[in-house]
Amino acid sequence: MIGQTILPFKLDTTRDSITAQAGLALFGEFVVGLKLSGLCRRQLPAPGSAMGYAAYNFVFPLQLMFNGGGHCLEDLRMIVRDGALRELLALEELPSTDAVGDWLRRMGGGVGLKGLERMNRSVVFRALSSEEQTDYTLDMDATIIEAEKRSAQLTYKGFKGYTPLLCHLAENGLVLYSEFREGNVSPQTGNLEVLKRCVRMMSRAGGGRKRIKYFRSDSAAYQAELLDWCEDQGIEYAVGADLDSAVRENIASLPASAWRELKGGGGWLAETAHSMNASRHGFRLLVVKRPAQGHLFGAAAEHFTVIASNRGEDAETVLEWYNQRGEKSENRLKELKQGIGLDGVPCGDFAGNAAFFQLGVMAYNLFRIFELKVLGPEWSSLQLRTVRWRFYQVAGKLVSHGGAMWLKVSRSVYELFGQVRERSWAFARA
Repeated sequence: MIGQTILPFKLDTTRDSITAQAGLALFGEFVVGLKLSGLCRRQLPAPGSAMGYAAYNFVFPLQLMFNGGGHCLEDLRMIVRDGALRELLALEELPSTDAVGDWLRRMGGGVGLKGLERMNRSVVFRALSSEEQTDYTLDMDATIIEAEKRSAQLTYKGFKGYTPLLCHLAENGLVLYSEFREGNVSPQTGNLEVLKRCVRMMSRAGGGRKRIKYFRSDSAAYQAELLDWCEDQGIEYAVGADLDSAVRENIASLPASAWRELKGGGGWLAETAHSMNASRHGFRLLVVKRPAQGHLFGAAAEHFTVIASNRGEDAETVLEWYNQRGEKSENRLKELKQGIGLDGVPCGDFAGNAAFFQLGVMAYNLFRIFELKVLGPEWSSLQLRTVRWRFYQVAGKLVSHGGAMWLKVSRSVYELFGQVRERSWAFARA
């Protein structure tokens, strides 16, 4: 028996069926409306026996976990314990965390990983088909996941982990393509092949009306073959350039009159023409010079940022467009890692972690589509953790009455919840 406490309220139990995640149930309803179960049946291997769980029994709870705030397989237990949420979403049976881990290793080590990639592509294509826009910007960027796993390799940062590559569509934030990589794979590896793959994928979206018109990347994509291919395909690009000896010589040859102060100050901007030895095409080289502190007891030095581009606008406009990578790509990577929970991986082997990562990317894409197409414009710029706090984590009471289930929520969110359900229904039927 608890005696004196700080505040004057008492604790008691209830037989009522209550969920602390009524909003997450509406996200789950949206996912069901996208026919996730059918995608799982078509794209993922069937269970090995009649007693085994279907792929949907693994995929759907993981989508809820990623969106609900879980970061590891043990967090699936919060879905298991939420009887009201499970009843609302018809989640009668859930596999154990050990079974989920085994399934991830099977999926990542065989045809399952390709199936997960196709599922993600189907989800993205569904969203693109509802957009009038035809020309898109592809942002390519690699990131690092630190992981002290037995199979993890040393990254260029000096610690063990993985270095996945992701390609975002800047206009809506969706991940068009992701590739989970060993930690010792260089960020420069296979970038042209990935870009070609993304261009082919987009050519099949929206009835063939979509295309990658623009491309941005850091210096990992500064490769003669890649820039030549963009030029040949009519893709406008801005790519961070290496400060190699040829670029430094080019910068050193710029006259003082070539430099003009950046808008807002803080540095100077110049422009010149450049070409790599193995390149068939030349390009513009935008050079930003800023003061930078040199050695501790040395004189002030100069710091250069160099961008290769074939765009035709004035240099300031191209520079501003390139710098949008910070919001459109780098911040999206942070959302994947901190919001979805892909800053860590659960398995001891590469295959299981690759499947886990691909499912996390799918969860992020489903969230973005839900945010853009269902929650509405006023929600579209919010991070997942904010949506989780304001929408997912709303208390609800499940009541059975007259042969029907009723989800009772606060008056303050009743109208919003009704609108979200109507939009989910409309999007599912479109």
